Amino acid sequence: MKNTERIIGAEAVVRCLIAEGVDVAYGYPGGAIMPIYDELYKYQDQLHHVLTRHEQGAAHAAQGYARTSGRVGVALATSGPGATNLITGIADAQIDSTPVVCITGQVASHLLGTDAFQETDVISISSPITKWNCQVTKAEDIPAAIAKAFYIAKSGRPGPVLIDITKDAQQGELDYNSYEKCSQVRSYKPIPETDIEKVKQAAEIINGAKKPMIIFGQGVILGSAEAELKAFIEKSGIPSAWTVLGLSALATNHPLNVGMVGMHGNYGPNKLTNECDVLIAIGMRFDDRVTGKLDVYAKQAKVIHFDIDPAEIDKNVKSDVAVLGDAKDTLGKILEYVDQKEYTSWLNEFRAFDQIEFEKVIDGQLNPTKEGLTMGEVLQGINKATKDNAVIVSDVGQHQMMAVRYANFTNTRSNVTSGGLGTMGFALPAAIGAKMGAPSRDVVAIIGDGGFQMTCQELGTILQTGTAVKIVVLNNEFLGMVRQWQQLFFDRRYASTEMINPDFIKLAEAYSIPAKKVTQRENLQAAIDEMIASESSYFLEVMVEKEDNVFPMVPTGASVSDVRLS
Repeated sequence: MKNTERIIGAEAVVRCLIAEGVDVAYGYPGGAIMPIYDELYKYQDQLHHVLTRHEQGAAHAAQGYARTSGRVGVALATSGPGATNLITGIADAQIDSTPVVCITGQVASHLLGTDAFQETDVISISSPITKWNCQVTKAEDIPAAIAKAFYIAKSGRPGPVLIDITKDAQQGELDYNSYEKCSQVRSYKPIPETDIEKVKQAAEIINGAKKPMIIFGQGVILGSAEAELKAFIEKSGIPSAWTVLGLSALATNHPLNVGMVGMHGNYGPNKLTNECDVLIAIGMRFDDRVTGKLDVYAKQAKVIHFDIDPAEIDKNVKSDVAVLGDAKDTLGKILEYVDQKEYTSWLNEFRAFDQIEFEKVIDGQLNPTKEGLTMGEVLQGINKATKDNAVIVSDVGQHQMMAVRYANFTNTRSNVTSGGLGTMGFALPAAIGAKMGAPSRDVVAIIGDGGFQMTCQELGTILQTGTAVKIVVLNNEFLGMVRQWQQLFFDRRYASTEMINPDFIKLAEAYSIPAKKVTQRENLQAAIDEMIASESSYFLEVMVEKEDNVFPMVPTGASVSDVRLS
């Protein structure tokens, strides 16, 4: 047995992180977390620290790393404003089920509650948006807190955890032996036991269906159940649609992949949601952007809901059969009981709607007759240059919906975006983390001119780290999604949505990032090819149509059957 050592709490933090397999952490130093940073300096050959330019950037980078690597992301910040600057990223990670451990410094324990310099009650602030949080005031409690944090963050339905460590706990001494990982927490059951009778009931309903439809979400990816999903879909022959965060769990060119559901989803799956007789939801939570008006959503269908989180069952949509458990396990179990089938005529109904959507929407994006460039053709150019194999990290807005609609994927963990919270500014820092989590893959950030300016300081992180992120700013000189709503529902009153932007090329070049601006169609593909071929980071600004809109669209409060094509 290894001899006990007497070390300070800050060193214990770093040793615990290394023992958990952490190889990179994102953060920003400050007074209350300085002891931990001093230890990071000593252990920099084992744990690489990335200095972001803002704590929100650290949280998003940790998210991006987690989403592409499948590991826990780590973010560090000091007390007070450092801790509160993490909050947006933590909230984003919570609603999108991303495993992140955030460690914040805190004022010394004898100053707690005194309104000391840079003191905030980050435990109370973060409680609603973390899976678990705790404050550590004694050095000897640090290893157990970190072990519990990592176990909770990555087990079951993943999520963010925050540990707030007072400065005296960081500076105090403890006896450190060997780090013990946490494998259970009393009263916490991360994976509910699967009831095989429920699996059989679900299979019986599926086998009797005439027009079944699958909607799969991110739970498939989080559960590493992509192979099981594919096997289930191919054996059952059921047309399968995806949520925004479920995208890339199944190849976009799979013959049974019928596209995206939701507000800007594809025409067929939205229309036919209210015509299927069995709706099978896998690892998705029936978000309002998916369902539209709930009281008319899939009322004709029997609903089977596969999920790991009991809280999601019957929360929004009443299920006829709920199959609780990890998706890899539950899909593997039901495969034995479902019949081998084909639904040719039913699948053809989806393809008929696809043709309508292509003629009225998609063709105009990919083969435009107007002079201005479209976002869709930019994504098509990226597909071509990357052979459908890039990680696409999208920000929030019109460009996000265009990215998830027009990007093609052949591999899982390829779509990284802010789903539930819809955080503008997410993409640039998340792309840095995504590239570090998948260093061998092309990582392309798709960002609007509005969202880019929320976190553009993270170009400095790229400069300092040399991370080869490819950045595409689709510039329509508007806050595009808000402008679209103003056009459609507010009589074109474009209140505070038109953008007067800086020279983005000069900005990128100021950070020593090669940059190019495209305004003409004939220059687009060559510029994209040059960007992808670059071994370093690259910034591409594409001027797109100012008043182009994202269709199809389900208006707020409408049924998914009321999806509009124009």
